[in-house]
Amino acid sequence: MLLEGKVALVTGGGSGVGAAVAQQLAQAGAQVVVVGRRAEQLQAVCAAITSGAQVRPIVADVVDRAQVTALVKQIVSEFGRLDMLINNAGVNTPERRLEQLSDENWDYLMTVNATGAFNMIQAVLPQMRAQGAGLIINISSISGLRASTLAGAAYSASKHALNALSKVVGQEEEQHGIRSTIISPGDINTPLLDKRPVPVSAEQRTKILQPDDIAAAVLFVATLPAHVSVPELVIKPIGQLYS
Repeated sequence: MLLEGKVALVTGGGSGVGAAVAQQLAQAGAQVVVVGRRAEQLQAVCAAITSGAQVRPIVADVVDRAQVTALVKQIVSEFGRLDMLINNAGVNTPERRLEQLSDENWDYLMTVNATGAFNMIQAVLPQMRAQGAGLIINISSISGLRASTLAGAAYSASKHALNALSKVVGQEEEQHGIRSTIISPGDINTPLLDKRPVPVSAEQRTKILQPDDIAAAVLFVATLPAHVSVPELVIKPIGQLYS
């Protein structure tokens, strides 16, 4: 139980990577707060976690700063601490090419993928500073390192912004014992694939990364000693181009 006594907050926890991360952190002994916008999905995720650790679903939208502030206050009030933030909430749209991309979808992707993460980080930092320790893991994308037409301009830009944010957090906050990590996955078999302009076949979905693969990477970073910092970790399926 490497994370016994630790409290973790996982956004985008209703499915896919977020659900897998919550599962693995709880199995490692952490008390996990699973956050998302849909109560039914969050409750189903928590009900499926069979570890002895406490797992709590809380409905909140990362783009709503009032909800984010209330969320963190509730966690600190109930648990007395907050050790880990896993920023996993993310979205994309099928209309990705610039000739299709609407102003509304640009704003939507930038707000959820970048500003939502900023909102969460700003909310948890005071508690982590007071503790003198904390870990922030931002689930980004290879598209945040290598912009691509497949991911689209808005998604690529939002993930580049998230990466820059994560690096500056690490630079500024390590003096307070707070570490910041970017995990940049390649293709993952999650519901986000349903937003691809061209459908991904069932056969191909079995060959790419699975949510548990990303959760394992999160768990690896989360269980490292406090003096170890991993600024960035890239994980991809065999066969996917990276360079």
